[in-house]
This record gives sequence, C-alpha cells and structure tokens, in this order.
Amino acid sequence: MKKFFSEFKKFINRGNVVDLSVGVMIGSAFTAIVNGLGNFILKPLVNYFIASILGGDSISSMHTYLTTVYAEDGTIDLSQSIYIDWSSFISVVLNFVIIAFVLFTIVKIINKFRDEGESFAEFVAKNTLDRHERRELKEAGINPRDKKAVKEFFAKKEELAIAESKAKAQAEAEKARLEREQNPTAEDLLKLILEEMRK
Repeated sequence: MKKFFSEFKKFINRGNVVDLSVGVMIGSAFTAIVNGLGNFILKPLVNYFIASILGGDSISSMHTYLTTVYAEDGTIDLSQSIYIDWSSFISVVLNFVIIAFVLFTIVKIINKFRDEGESFAEFVAKNTLDRHERRELKEAGINPRDKKAVKEFFAKKEELAIAESKAKAQAEAEKARLEREQNPTAEDLLKLILEEMRK
C-alpha cells in the first residue's frame, strides 16, 4: 500500500499532470467566456442581420420541420416535433470560429517568441524600464509614458556610447602604437633594417 501511494505521489508531482490539470481548468473557464461572447454578443448581432435581411424574427426562429406536432392552442410543440435547429448549429459554428481564432492568435504569439529566440520574460524585461533608466529619463525631463521621446533618448544614448567606444578604441590603438615605437620589438627592428637596406 505504501508503494502504491509513493507511486501515486510521484505521478501527481510530474510536471505534465500539473500542466494538464491547469490546462483543463483554464479551458473550462475559457469555454464559459466563449459561450458568453457567442450567446450574449455575437448571436444578437447575427439575429439582427438575419432579421434585417430575411425579415424573420431572429435566428432562433430558423427551424426546418420534418414532422410538426401542434399544441392545443395552435402553436408548434417543439418537444414533440422533429426539426432541424439551425440556430443551435449556427451558435456552435460561431463558438468554433471564436475558439479557433483565439487559439490561432495564441499559437502565433508563441511561435513568434520561439522564432525570435527569446522568452516572454526577456521580451518584457527588454520593453520595461528599470529604476536606473527611469531616473535618467527624469533627469533629462522626459516622461516615461512618451514612447517616442523615450525611444529617441535611448537611441541618442546608444549612439553616444558607440562613438565613445570608437574614440576609446582609437585612443588605445594610438597609445599602443606610440608605446611600440618607443619600445620596438625584434620584429619591428628587423623591418626597419630591411627598409633601410632597400633605400
């Protein structure tokens, strides 16, 4: 019995099981959202367009009766009649289109991050200002919400950093050249001797 519970614990603690359970819960909540969007927003819009085009009451009145049974008051008894319910079918199609579109969007975003080789955390970190950057913007008198000004500020900062690094590299190269001239190596001396002999 102890072995059984230890195996069960190992099975539950595996990442796939936890991910699957979270996926199922999110999926059920997402289904409720999709059903609400379809029933309370899209279905009334479709009803309105169908009523304006076909002149019917709404999508809910779209039935094809195979056998019709009338109630005592002369209305059709839907519980006893056999009919094709086009309204339910259209609702299911709308829900499918919404779910397919949302899943397509999610997969496209995930593939974009995967193709660019960066995780969502890296993307957020790259597009979020840290405390030091906010202080720099404040000292420069730039509002962090002004995206254009922030972009220009950091572009100028990057240009200055590149120019500074180039100048530093040139200064270091010049310093190394002067030091080499003052303290020539054996190779430098041989080159000088060869040049003098050619003259």
